Amino acid sequence: MLYPIIHLQAEDIEVAISHNTQYGEEYYSFVNGQNTTQGGTHLGAFREGIVKTLREFYKKEFDSRDVQTSVVAAISLKVEEPVFESQTKTKLGSQNMGPEGVSIRAFVSDFLKTNLNNFLHKNKEIADAILRKILQSERERKEIADIKKIANQRAKKANIHNKKLRDCRAHLTDGKKVDDEQKLGSTIFITEGDSASGSITKARNVQTQAVFSLRGKPLNCYGMTKKVVYQNEELNLLQHALDIEDGIENLRYNRVVIATDADVDGMHIRLLLLTFFLQFFPDLVKMGHLYILDTPLFRVRDKQKTYYCYSEQENKRLSTN
Repeated sequence: MLYPIIHLQAEDIEVAISHNTQYGEEYYSFVNGQNTTQGGTHLGAFREGIVKTLREFYKKEFDSRDVQTSVVAAISLKVEEPVFESQTKTKLGSQNMGPEGVSIRAFVSDFLKTNLNNFLHKNKEIADAILRKILQSERERKEIADIKKIANQRAKKANIHNKKLRDCRAHLTDGKKVDDEQKLGSTIFITEGDSASGSITKARNVQTQAVFSLRGKPLNCYGMTKKVVYQNEELNLLQHALDIEDGIENLRYNRVVIATDADVDGMHIRLLLLTFFLQFFPDLVKMGHLYILDTPLFRVRDKQKTYYCYSEQENKRLSTN
């Protein structure tokens, strides 16, 4: 966290707000104690309210993306007779606080306008820290803009004949023409080099399984800004293959599998890819889309059966037997 958590509370609402150093946004929302993992009207009002309040406090029309980048926040709301959009009660659909109550949007907005504004006036150090973070996000976004344009043009040309990507037919973002089972089964294997991708390509299901070939070890992105993704051709092509440049809402594959060799180099490449995703696309990991292919280290045979071992201990035990 870049500054101590801002904790605000009233009779029917409680919020916690801070910023950290990661990309993306992270929100937790609750209604009457129920964790609404898919958000809803209260979360939408909360996100809008933060942006509106900070714009008014600093008297500057910040881009909402610059305010929301790296936000970590939670909201808990008490609503009379709440209406949910799903049977699992994970997304709030209510527009009002109760049958005859004020609108949720106005209630949350007014609460933040009064309480968050007052808090920032009383805590100058935290207000300065938030301003520094917003200005940093703004600088990064503007620095990336020109590079992004050139990189996207390059990626668009490469996508026409992208030799790195052996695509499949079904994707997570496909419409009604593809059934849900195939969408959820859509998988991309990220391999190290053409030789490794060759064997997976031969064995894959062309309907639901795609393969992306890396060229050697990717760049170590730890501590770098997103600018490096556009400057590095390979990482830029990877984000375009997944279609996650503007967030994971357009993610083309339900499962992104890091499929490196079971050796020291393979482990290193795996860690570099994990760093890349955690640094710039943490939601991909948090929402359970990233996987690691666990490949065996040894093969042990007897006259009747073949065994695959994932550790030296397992290999010794089976070899002895």
